[in-house]
Amino acid sequence: MKKLLYLFAVLIPLLLSGCSLLEETNKSLEYVNETTDYLNDLSTFAENAPQMFQDAATSQETKKDLENQLTSLSAEIENFNSIEPPVIAEDIHQQLVAKNEVLIDQINQVMVNGEILLDQIENTGIYTTIEEITKLRNQLEELGV
Repeated sequence: MKKLLYLFAVLIPLLLSGCSLLEETNKSLEYVNETTDYLNDLSTFAENAPQMFQDAATSQETKKDLENQLTSLSAEIENFNSIEPPVIAEDIHQQLVAKNEVLIDQINQVMVNGEILLDQIENTGIYTTIEEITKLRNQLEELGV
């Protein structure tokens, strides 16, 4: 009987630590997937935005669509910043959050009361910031999750 109790005393902590490891791995995979989706959204915006900015100068419909996209992008950035990263990704998440804060400030420079100021786009560096953020994808892939 004592041997059986001893066996359980040894096995239970091993099983529990295995569950914790599995949970952390799942959390890491979920984080990588969410971050990859977020970075893909930023890349798509960066690819489409230059033409939209040009078209918005002559088309109210495109201008309104661009305003909606920038508003949605700001909300997506805020949502991403609030994600709780796994321990393995804390450093990269902090880098992303710092760059995201810069991007939010830049978006706020071109959006006043929900209206886009087309003449301010070139002065903000939005494209450069998005490029810097998406370059962090390589670090994310190096996590090996």
